[in-house]
Amino acid sequence: MSINLKNKQEIIKKFGKNEKDSGNIEVQIAMLSQKITELTEHLKTNKKDFQAKRGLLVMVGRRKGMLTYLKNADLDKYRALVKKLKIRG
Repeated sequence: MSINLKNKQEIIKKFGKNEKDSGNIEVQIAMLSQKITELTEHLKTNKKDFQAKRGLLVMVGRRKGMLTYLKNADLDKYRALVKKLKIRG
């Protein structure tokens, strides 16, 4: 499950400082969130795809670590990102 190029560029424009800023932590978290959403939809129809389930758990853990880093580095950016992505309650 990979994000197609058009969606990837839209995410970079929306969360990055410019259209080439793919290394920004907010962009990385947004891309992981998109992948998690797509994989969750896949798993709703393919309940026995255990490799995809494991990959989903790895991605969620990676996103959690990145969110913790962002929270410790800049709390205002963290709160804004969580609000934009509609995650964490």
